Amino acid sequence: MRLAGSGVRCVRGGREVFSGLDFEAASGGALAVTGANGAGKTSLLRMIAGLLTLASGSIVLEGGENELTLAEQAHYLGHRDALKPALSVMENLEFWRDFLGGEVSDAAESLAAVGLDHAAELPAAYLSAGQRRRLSIARLLAVRRPIWLLDEPTSALDADGQALFAGLMGEHLGRGGLIIAATHAPLGIAAPELRIGGAA
Repeated sequence: MRLAGSGVRCVRGGREVFSGLDFEAASGGALAVTGANGAGKTSLLRMIAGLLTLASGSIVLEGGENELTLAEQAHYLGHRDALKPALSVMENLEFWRDFLGGEVSDAAESLAAVGLDHAAELPAAYLSAGQRRRLSIARLLAVRRPIWLLDEPTSALDADGQALFAGLMGEHLGRGGLIIAATHAPLGIAAPELRIGGAA
């Protein structure tokens, strides 16, 4: 599987954010997207996820499932955790598992993998910022998809959480998955860097 962009141009609010951007990532590999605030890191991930339209250029997935779109083969984990505070930790994860569909894993196992099995029945409103991020990461495990698009994935995680997530990313890559992550911090895994220029 190979995901590649060629001549990608991003325009937001009538302003060109970046242009002429080329990138490539393949199965078992990760790509770290870096750059100043406002450079377009999040916009690039959202373009790959099908949430923003390209102003020009192309993004192509080769070797994926022919009957599925790129968006249907990718998880987009934004820098904000999409949780319903009144639902329990388990109910939140089960909602996303049912909504996303696809190859489903056991929700309890996914919570255990991120160290939240003890909080399964706790309302999500009571979670700390780091625990909310762990719950969002559990969504990546509850429904298996080969492409992970991660926006500042280690934000709010303590050192133990960062190490845990690095291990999960390593396992995903070991299964032939692919990761593209916008980040200001080291990911804890080997990843070539794609730097996007732009305003701070």
